[in-house]
Amino acid sequence: MATDNSVAPDYFNIDDLLTEEHKLIRQSMREFVKREISPNIEKWAQDAHFPSEIVPKFGEVGAFGPTIPTEYGGGGLDYISYGIIMQEIERGDSGMRSTASVQGSLVMYPIYAYGSEEQRKKYLPKLASGEWLGCFGLTEPDFGSNPGGMVTNIKDMGDHYLLNGSKLWISNSPECQVAVVWAKNEQGRIKGLIVERGMEGFTTPEIHNKWSLRASCTGELVFDNVKVPKENLLPNVDGLKGPLGCLDSARYGIAWGAIGAAIDCYQSALNYAKQRIQFDKPIAGFQLIQKKLAEMVTEITKAQLMVWQLGVLKNEGKATTQQISMAKRNSVDMALHIAREARQIHGGMGITGEYPIMRHMMNLESVITYEGTHDIHLLITGADITGIQAFK
Repeated sequence: MATDNSVAPDYFNIDDLLTEEHKLIRQSMREFVKREISPNIEKWAQDAHFPSEIVPKFGEVGAFGPTIPTEYGGGGLDYISYGIIMQEIERGDSGMRSTASVQGSLVMYPIYAYGSEEQRKKYLPKLASGEWLGCFGLTEPDFGSNPGGMVTNIKDMGDHYLLNGSKLWISNSPECQVAVVWAKNEQGRIKGLIVERGMEGFTTPEIHNKWSLRASCTGELVFDNVKVPKENLLPNVDGLKGPLGCLDSARYGIAWGAIGAAIDCYQSALNYAKQRIQFDKPIAGFQLIQKKLAEMVTEITKAQLMVWQLGVLKNEGKATTQQISMAKRNSVDMALHIAREARQIHGGMGITGEYPIMRHMMNLESVITYEGTHDIHLLITGADITGIQAFK
């Protein structure tokens, strides 16, 4: 059974910037991960098994929609708390964090921000408790980085909409009870709809043979003349800003979450280097190993400071899409580099399930692509600083 590296580096006393509530939230989530995820995650990943029993447990511990107001079943917490929760879950596994962040940021957030009061009351409490699992339908087989090109569409049939099309690479889809789906109306405007399992013509085929996020369930959403009631349209948003607003929230969570994966790899490498004897001394005593470890903790520290300040800006309503984009890209790139360096420190043991390194590395290959690819995020920053868009 893999060890749980629950100690986190804090080289610049960043804990001093956290409130007591933040620290209590972190401790409770850390204990949850240590109890429910760490002892099982290697087997789940090896078996490509999504543990559906984790969903209500996430609900009990408050991992779903922590920033959603308590009247709808959420936690009513600030964005730094949300970031801390995502970091602790991803320290356990990126796939587990994907399950939680999709539920909170991509399903509950749009229903809360763009939905009617009736929709909030109907869906949010069940999603918050984990009674229901949700997914987010934006990416299509031919439209990923260019979501505005989507072909999934709705037609107004008078008393309902007729939904046709498909979505691909959708986390949680095979197990979902509800899907927040983005489609174009007859005028070409993008609209959001809540689609429920059981609606005729709605299917969720699972994607198999993944080398990454193996403990997370991924699939498609297929719509074949699905009749969606008019009251299931999200009334308070129009256009691409709807799904992009959701992605801002989710990318913010990833910016924190990926640091958790990096911390787990770093801590495992540090522990291993102190214990592994070669040439009559621990390999931690060799210059090249110390260089790797020193660079790891430096990069983690820089990322921790970036996301903390981003959390402050988010709480103040000042965080920009471009700032969130930069933080997401930086955290994931940093974590993937640390995973690779940590694998080298572990030598051959680094490829086994005795240690978490290879699992994190494979997971992060998905995280660096989803919710905005590494390169697209660079171009978002480039467009912001030059005023010229390179991807149009």
